[in-house]
Amino acid sequence: MEALLVSTGIVALAEIGDKTQLLAFILAARFRRPLPIILGILVATLANHALAGALGAWLPGLFEPTTLAWILGIGFILMAGWMLIPDQFDEEDAQLARFGVFTTTLLAFFVAEMGDKTQIATVALAAQFQSFAQVVIGTTLGMMIANVPAVVLGDRISGAIPVRLVHAIAALIFAVLGVLALGRAIGWW
Repeated sequence: MEALLVSTGIVALAEIGDKTQLLAFILAARFRRPLPIILGILVATLANHALAGALGAWLPGLFEPTTLAWILGIGFILMAGWMLIPDQFDEEDAQLARFGVFTTTLLAFFVAEMGDKTQIATVALAAQFQSFAQVVIGTTLGMMIANVPAVVLGDRISGAIPVRLVHAIAALIFAVLGVLALGRAIGWW
């Protein structure tokens, strides 16, 4: 249950102001059809995070526990720093309109998530908790918590969220996870 809750919370916070949330705003404004956009986000996120979670679940078999703890600790601390860097959105991510609303959303979100903070976080969380299903469900739920309101409410909420504060909180959570993993590597707990 911890893996599910931590994964959901971190990704929901990390996604605020992320390029995929900006993509959700753009797709909502462009197509004005929330249901196929939401379904496209869901399917793309499940596919992307399942791949990331599978990689994360595979990592513990490659490294001894202490080495993995060092890798995860450093990785989480780097993620904390990355959270403080604002995302840049490329309009080309939303330029697939010839495929229809659902397919455009699916393709745009899948591609936008490749190498994104939340995908990397999913790899690290799956390796940390060694709970593929809970992490993938949690990270997907976190994406939906952040992006469904962006699709449904659009511009009405975009300026109401203190993005820097939310990112700082997410960075703090990543830093705590990093310190905990490094503490395990050093043998503190």
